[in-house]
Parts: sequence; structure tokens; C-alpha cells
Amino acid sequence: MTNSSATQPLIVPSVLPADFARIGDEVVELCDAGVDRIQWDVMDGVFVPNITFGPDVIAAARPHSTVGFEAHLMVVDPDELLKRYVDAGCELIIVHAEACTHLHRTLGHIRDLGARSAVALNPHTPAEVVAHVLSETDLILAMTVNPGFGGQSYIPSVEPKIARLRTMIDESGLPIELEVDGGITDKTIGGAAAAGADVFISGSWMYAHPDGKAAAVKQLRTTALESTPYVDVAL
Repeated sequence: MTNSSATQPLIVPSVLPADFARIGDEVVELCDAGVDRIQWDVMDGVFVPNITFGPDVIAAARPHSTVGFEAHLMVVDPDELLKRYVDAGCELIIVHAEACTHLHRTLGHIRDLGARSAVALNPHTPAEVVAHVLSETDLILAMTVNPGFGGQSYIPSVEPKIARLRTMIDESGLPIELEVDGGITDKTIGGAAAAGADVFISGSWMYAHPDGKAAAVKQLRTTALESTPYVDVAL
């Protein structure tokens, strides 16, 4: 399977493992490490058990960054929060298909606010859920863990769905990024890349790398590139 959407894999850290007492400095360190964007995992304590970042925290961190921000809204009512996270400086907003009663309308609203729109799918959610909103979508996120906690183990059985999403995107001819999030390490990124992902979220592994964040970013990018050309994955 050929990945036609990107020649360079994008490495995007989650800030969940960061030291929240020095979040501005953490953002600077991530930028200096060569990341492509920074992801903010927004949790409401209802859709997922944890509670994390409000828009004011993200807005305070935004001036410290030289790369874009994306907000991954793991919340039950994303429509009520979209504008606040765009105003906080998030150029890309990810909503969960499972949380949106009118997904097409929600994605259109994100674009109307001036941000890029994205939809996330939990591991159990089939790829076909997004088949009729591709024209409203700039990115699809295939969760490779169940959302809500950092440090979970990668679920390899999601890879056939990643491959299916890759085929849907390529056949659409639209410039849609395909992101994966959950348990991404030097050992798991190859499988996700081979299945067709081109954007990779890493949190706990990146922060724990013995040689630092820059070395982690380089290792992830190199390993993803070594997985090309992408091979067919049985659907």
C-alpha cells in the first residue's frame, strides 16, 4: 500500500507527561527537539475519566511555541467548546465521532471558525463511520489505545483499520492526514506507518527516552521512514 499523502512522517508529542508546573518551558523544549506540532489532550472527566487542559492553559502556552497546536477533544459535548480552543491558539481541532450527534455539522463548524477539522475513532469504531464526512475532514485520527490515559500499550489489531482508512483517503483524492495515537514507540511506529499512517503522536515513550526528546523524535521519524514503501496489510 502506497501512502500518497506525505513523504515525511510528522512527529507530534502529547504534553500529557509534561511537568504542568513549567508547561511553557516544556513547550519550548519540544519545539527545540524538532517536533512538527504539539497535541493537547483535552479530557472532561465524562467521555474519559481524567480531566486535563482548559483553553486558558493552552492560550498561556501558545506564545512559547514555534509550531502549531492541535486539540484532541475527548469530551461529551465538543460543539460547546470549539471556539474556545480555536481562540486559545489551536489550529487543528479533533473531535470524536462517538461524541458527535451531527458529525458533519461539527466538522463544518470547526472550519467556519478558521481551524482545520479532524475526527478521531476509538479502537472499536469502524473506519466506515467517516466515509461520508471526508470532504469536511482535514485529518483522521485512529486511536491505537482506548482514550483517557497516557502510557497504555499499543493495540496492533487497529492496523487493518488504519489500512482501510488509508485506502479511503487515497481513493478520495483529498489531502487528509492520517494520524495514530496511543502506545507509539520505536517498536510500534513501524506497524502503524506500514499500514498507512503519516502523523504519529507519542507521549510517555518520548518523555522517557534516555537520550532526550530530540533523540526520540529522530528515532521515531527514522523508523517510520524505514517502513516505506508501505506494504499491503490484510483487511
